[in-house]
Amino acid sequence: MNVYDFDRTIYNGDSTVDFYFFCMWRHKKILLLLPSLLFAYLKYYVFKKGNKTEFKESMYKFLRFCDTDKDVEDFWKTHISKIKKWYIAQRKADDVIISASPEFLLLPCGELVGFKVIASKVCSNSGKYDGENCYYNEKVNRFIKEYPNDNINEFYSDHYSDEPLANIAQKAYIVDKDTITPWNFNKHIKPHI
Repeated sequence: MNVYDFDRTIYNGDSTVDFYFFCMWRHKKILLLLPSLLFAYLKYYVFKKGNKTEFKESMYKFLRFCDTDKDVEDFWKTHISKIKKWYIAQRKADDVIISASPEFLLLPCGELVGFKVIASKVCSNSGKYDGENCYYNEKVNRFIKEYPNDNINEFYSDHYSDEPLANIAQKAYIVDKDTITPWNFNKHIKPHI
């Protein structure tokens, strides 16, 4: 089976950010949360305090103002075209997407395009995580739990922070927009978790 990261790998952009702005245009009350989002951003990305899950839960507070099921359905009507053409051309029935993006957002896309999804389990109403953010080593943990007897033939990602998955694949590739090159295992990036 082949395994892919999602955002900026097979999806042109960051689906969570795109969904946030999509919802903000629909539900103007989300604007009231901008000060707390800015504070969470500065705390995590600038001052390196807390962890990525705490930051994301602060961001996902916007879901309280959404009709999430309907918003996700409508989002994919306008954003499914952002799935990259090179991926569509090589897609296989047993492809697995492993992403830190929320499962509630990616599952409908998986049904439309035809791939399986392993992603962060986030409550679509409260934005609270159920378990770990599906990032870095957690991606490997989740893959092994879901597919204990399977191997990764090829792995694709836009970022070297996915090296734990690249390490267990037979072949690994880095994706830069639409350019795909073999993974450089000499380039180590320690992620800020």
